[in-house]
Order: sequence, then C-alpha cells, then structure tokens
Amino acid sequence: MSDGTLFIANRRYSSWSLRAWLAVRLARLDVEEKLLPLSGTGQTPEIQAVSPSGKLPVLHHRGAVIWESVAIADYCGEITPHLWPLDPAAHWFARSIAAEMHAGFRDLRIALPMVIGVDRTDIAFSPEVLGDVARIERIWAEARSRFGAGGPYLFGATFGLADVMFAPVVLRFLAYHPPLSAVSLAYCQAVCSHALVAAWCDGAKAEPESWRRERYEPR
Repeated sequence: MSDGTLFIANRRYSSWSLRAWLAVRLARLDVEEKLLPLSGTGQTPEIQAVSPSGKLPVLHHRGAVIWESVAIADYCGEITPHLWPLDPAAHWFARSIAAEMHAGFRDLRIALPMVIGVDRTDIAFSPEVLGDVARIERIWAEARSRFGAGGPYLFGATFGLADVMFAPVVLRFLAYHPPLSAVSLAYCQAVCSHALVAAWCDGAKAEPESWRRERYEPR
C-alpha cells in the first residue's frame, strides 16, 4: 500500500503539476498518482474535495497535506536533501532562483502558456516577455558558470529542484522559440532529454483531445 496520493491536473497544460510531479518522483516518494482534469473554471468538486486551495497540485503523504508546487518541492527537499545543492553558496542561490521563478515572470506566463505538443513560430514577443526571457537567461548563465561545471544542469550533474522549478519554462521556450543563447539552448535540450521530463511529455501527448481547452489552444 502506498504512502499517499499526488493529485495533478492535465499534463498538457499544468506547469504547476509538472513541478510537483518531478519533485515527488526525484524524491522517490511512494505515492499513487491521480489526474483530475480541469474544467472551464479550473476547479471541480473533485479538486475541492482533496485540495485546501481548490487548486492542483496537492500531495497527500503520510498524513500531511501539501499544496502549492513550491511547498511540495520544499517537502521533497527535506526528505531528500541532495535535491538542493549541499554547498551553502550554491544552496541559497538555488533556493533564491527557485523562489523567483515561483513568484515572478508574469508577462511570460500569460503570453506563453505551457502547451505540450505544440510548435509555434507565429508569436510576436512583447518587450515585457523578452525582458522576462532575458532575466531567465541571466539566471541560467550565472548558475551554470558558478556552479554547473560538473554536468549539463544548473548545478552540475544532478537534475535537482532548481531545474524542476524551471522545467515548465524550458518547455515553453521549446514550443514558442524566443531568441536564446547557445548556453540556454543547450540547457533546454538537457532538461527536455531527462527521462522524467520526457515521460511527462509523452503522457501529455497521449491525453484525449476532449481535454483540450480553447483558452490555451484557440481553434
């Protein structure tokens, strides 16, 4: 019998669910996975029954209920500390950029929603979106130059919780093709090639067409 349940929303659209799912899988929590498809409003009675906020993702684990992807990541990091860098300078840099990703980049989120399986070259990027892209590239470049020499990820060889927080942005960049440096493109390819990220994308592409939403994919 498992230790609990991770409730997620549509893989195709839910960047928050992707983060929580990656964190839980990296921490190897023994939980079942249950997908509750979103309605037009994003909330359903089924979601409200399991989530205090009425939103997904939410993790039920050994009697604890944790919602918000950043809190789920922190919970997984307490169980599996090496998912954050152990060196203090790297650790707090990672925690800072993860918090910035969780709270910021509003213009990018609105203009470029995560839609797995699309390839858009018809998007005109506003100055605000390009500003968000530039800030993300600076974060990645600094992490890679200061801490990432040992491998392809932000902090080297380990795909950790900082990478988890940026994974949905990687998938956005690969779908919408904003101008990126060679360093950023290499990082995007490394994240996209990770087995867990690839598995999530495969699951998203297999979801029924009836789950698709006009809000994200106008016909």
